[in-house]
Amino acid sequence: MRRFSAAALLGLALLASGPVACNSDDILTERPKDIIAADNLYRNLSGFEAGLNALYANVRRERYGDANGDNNIIATVYSIGVDNGFGNYLSPPERPFQEFGVVNNSQVTITNLFFSLLYQTVNAANTIVARAENPEVQWSAADKARVVGEARLIRAWAYRHLTYLWGDVPLNLEESSGENIRTDWERISRDSVRGVIISDLLFAEANLPAVASVQGRASKAVAQHYLAEMYLARNDAVKAAEKASAVINSGLYRLITARYGVRASQPGVAFMDQFVDGNVNRSQGNTEVLWALQYAQNVPGGGASIMRRSWVTRYESNRGMMLSPENGGRGIGRLAITRYALNLYEPQDTRGGQFAIRRFYILNNPATLLAPAKLGDTLRTKTTAERLGIAAGPTDPLWPSTRKWDWTDPVDPTGAAQYGDQPYIRLAETYLLLAEAELKRGNSAAAAAAVNVLRARAGATPATAAQMTLDYILDERSRELVTEEQRRYTLVRNSVWLDRTKRYNPLAAPVVAARDSLLPIPQAVIDANLTKTMPQNPGY
Repeated sequence: MRRFSAAALLGLALLASGPVACNSDDILTERPKDIIAADNLYRNLSGFEAGLNALYANVRRERYGDANGDNNIIATVYSIGVDNGFGNYLSPPERPFQEFGVVNNSQVTITNLFFSLLYQTVNAANTIVARAENPEVQWSAADKARVVGEARLIRAWAYRHLTYLWGDVPLNLEESSGENIRTDWERISRDSVRGVIISDLLFAEANLPAVASVQGRASKAVAQHYLAEMYLARNDAVKAAEKASAVINSGLYRLITARYGVRASQPGVAFMDQFVDGNVNRSQGNTEVLWALQYAQNVPGGGASIMRRSWVTRYESNRGMMLSPENGGRGIGRLAITRYALNLYEPQDTRGGQFAIRRFYILNNPATLLAPAKLGDTLRTKTTAERLGIAAGPTDPLWPSTRKWDWTDPVDPTGAAQYGDQPYIRLAETYLLLAEAELKRGNSAAAAAAVNVLRARAGATPATAAQMTLDYILDERSRELVTEEQRRYTLVRNSVWLDRTKRYNPLAAPVVAARDSLLPIPQAVIDANLTKTMPQNPGY
């Protein structure tokens, strides 16, 4: 697992606010000696590496809590209120994406904190890019290019989130400091911002290594994968196919099709091995992962995730059940897979089988058993219909849940946070981007061929060229990537978010509206733009 130093994280906090100069008089010029600031951090390669570590820490926060805690996962904003995800446990972070209407407003905590985190990341990346031009830094041209490439890729990562969630957004490519504070920001068109994203990604593609030398760092393939997606967002299917194919045909990555790793001798399927801690990274035998998030327990800056806590139900509230590592550990079931998505799988498709999705439990708690049930009996999950959860507890602790995020601390199986490394981008998604690009180029046979690489691994019936429609590919994305992909983005990119949410999410269908395809700009941001009116998104 990648360890991030406390110094690196402190550096991020300072960089986010920028260095402050009090006065031009030398006596009042701040020269920090016993704290980390941009002026004394970015003097050599190790300082820049520390700054990059802090950027990667912000990427990992996407799967942690909204206030860097063990509740309210930030990923909520793109995971539910879509065709394949809903809130099974309704508390404030879930409500805007299930109730919509007045609950989805410009003062929602979780979305506003994500907005702030993304711009902190942009500024930290800008600082690295700017400080890399200091001629006093002693490093090789290759090291400089790689460092800047990583910083620009993560800046692109941040603006990618921003454009999908808020549309037109302020664009800043300079380091912020106390000397260049602005109160007249303008919202730049989403397409123009995406032009900058593509420029950053092209630079990263040209300057990042083919395979990252440090676990958790981005490589050329990550830039190419994101380029394929961005070209699709700009309706350039030819370039999208070119970039996706570059990853697939590089010879460096291949799908996991055989059992491997730390649980290879235990019952399971090849598809799920890549999600097991100890199998996630390339150095551990994972040939499919393009980018993995690194977490480490009891290490300063090691980070944590709450994916299991968010997606696994409170199964132990059923009589005869108690928490166990075999059942994934402790979950609270805030996020859940819709009935539609659960029913997309053929019976033989391993991605929808019991090793991937919990469809039954084995009774394991004698203290709460009721006759005639006995230990070892099977308790089946149910998918009769999604029901509206309440903050006092989940409506349905028997709803099926994913096993992708299982991780349990053997010392504390009730713990909220988890520390296993996790896949973030997989080659499987690159194949699906290629399928989408080929379909949009009018090449249905090539689209089917890309999809069938995944279906063959899953044991599913091969798709035909005649079956290739956007809906089919979106369904296949759900079958392969459910709970992993940023589903809202996929649907918004294809202009089908509202339609598919209304068709397949019965809780959101009656209340969701076209305006909800974009989130409201935080009111605090609008209010702080004192000298120029910043328009709100329509309908808010």
